[in-house]
Amino acid sequence: MKKSIGKWREFMFLVPSLAGVSVFVFLPFADVVRRSFMNPTGRVFTWFENYQTVVRNPAFRLAIGNTGRFLLVCVPLLLITSLLLANIIHFCSKSAKRQRKFFRNIYLLPMAAPVASLMFVWQMVFHKNGLINTYLGLSQDWLHSSYTFWVFAATFLWKHMGYYVVLWLAGLEAIPDELYEAAVVDGAGAFAKFYYVTLPGLRQMTSAAFILAVTATLKSYRESYLLAGEYPDRSIYMVQHLFHNWFRDMSVEKMSAGAVILVCIFALMVLPFRKKGGER
Repeated sequence: MKKSIGKWREFMFLVPSLAGVSVFVFLPFADVVRRSFMNPTGRVFTWFENYQTVVRNPAFRLAIGNTGRFLLVCVPLLLITSLLLANIIHFCSKSAKRQRKFFRNIYLLPMAAPVASLMFVWQMVFHKNGLINTYLGLSQDWLHSSYTFWVFAATFLWKHMGYYVVLWLAGLEAIPDELYEAAVVDGAGAFAKFYYVTLPGLRQMTSAAFILAVTATLKSYRESYLLAGEYPDRSIYMVQHLFHNWFRDMSVEKMSAGAVILVCIFALMVLPFRKKGGER
């Protein structure tokens, strides 16, 4: 009896948050799903016609391809590089807390600066008449060519790297030192300790970091817009650019169908990884 009362009491604490999410997220998305099967006026049921129109749209396929490419490049690089840096900071400055705190602050500086200021600096560097071309004597248009994708990826990694370094550091500090000491006694080397002690200890943090990284890449529209404008090079024409154009044209049926497709793709990517990371 007491356990059931305790569960209901815990549920009551969740009710305000659940109500807010339902009103501002679930109900609007349910309306989006409904509109994805309707005509632009929302009065005629069109079955899967909107989905067929969206899938056949060349701009949609280009945006999906670029977004998927951006995910496949940036998410692994972001997680692996930040994990490597976190291990270096954690084990090399293990006895110096001030030094570790200094590195944390340095890595978090890009996130503290406004996005517009950061993109202005990157434009100064990679503009056709910018610093790189001036000092190297080049005439490459970095922001309006196939190189734009890699400039965009570099800006994304530079801005978000510090946050994930701090996440990994929090996970590393939660691993007991006794496990590493026992591994050393058993004759484990650096790679063996990383594979058999560090990675299992970071399982929960890996799940959270992966979901946050995927979400961050899908929310990087500001950077691409400020870096290359409203009509960027084809290499960084992302889903956000497509939805921006559809919203300007008031193509509600296309936006609704495209949003449902993207949510399904995101769920297929994240949910299996989240379940695997949540197993104990």
